Amino acid sequence: MLMSAIEGARSGPCYPELAGKRILITGLSSSCGVDIVRAFAEHKCRLILQFDEMSEKMQTIAEIAAPNALEIKAFGPVERTTDDVVQFARQAAQAFGGLDAVINLIPLGLANLDPEADTADIERIVAARLLLPCLLSKVAANRMAISWNEGTIVNIATLGSGAEGASRALAAVTKAALAAMTRSQAEEWADKAIRFNAIAPPVAQARSPDAVGEPDIAALALYLASGRNQTLSGQVFEAEAAKAAPKIPRVA
Repeated sequence: MLMSAIEGARSGPCYPELAGKRILITGLSSSCGVDIVRAFAEHKCRLILQFDEMSEKMQTIAEIAAPNALEIKAFGPVERTTDDVVQFARQAAQAFGGLDAVINLIPLGLANLDPEADTADIERIVAARLLLPCLLSKVAANRMAISWNEGTIVNIATLGSGAEGASRALAAVTKAALAAMTRSQAEEWADKAIRFNAIAPPVAQARSPDAVGEPDIAALALYLASGRNQTLSGQVFEAEAAKAAPKIPRVA
């Protein structure tokens, strides 16, 4: 089913139920997110975009989405403090009077991680990295529940091709924490018809040119956000190398 969802989304919009939906996409950067934004824009969604950096590339992403998206509102970087994240979450939820889906882009690796970093250092980095998706998801889910609105939250982990050594070890720890957070939140909000899922790359091996690309990740995000499978929650899908096997996303 998931593979057919990917193939269908590759050929063009195929989820008419997403038209007009209010979609928040966080963690956009110059290297991550353009295909995901484009995919939801082509489904005539209302987009709230949060950029982790401000650059000409960010402006380009907004311009790519503008011709197809029903509406767009953009926000810049958010400080990783509880107050700032909660304030942003409220602003995002109010942008179009609520949220139907949240897509959090979360980097796993860190190229300049100190090789001498100890366990406490790693824990602080992981906690800071997951603060925004964790708190934002709670605020968004609460807003969805108050308005009796079914919703979806998808955490998408990203791993740069240059992640090696200590950075790859950090990625593995972050991925495990993300999986635990996603499953815990799915259980917490299950009775409110709010679904939590995650998509993450394997971190035990270097990323290859044959690895699943962002268009395929975008296709899976569309499927999850569409709500067509309302029992699918608490899952972590691992994007594997696609050259030899058609079973691209599998549950990790």
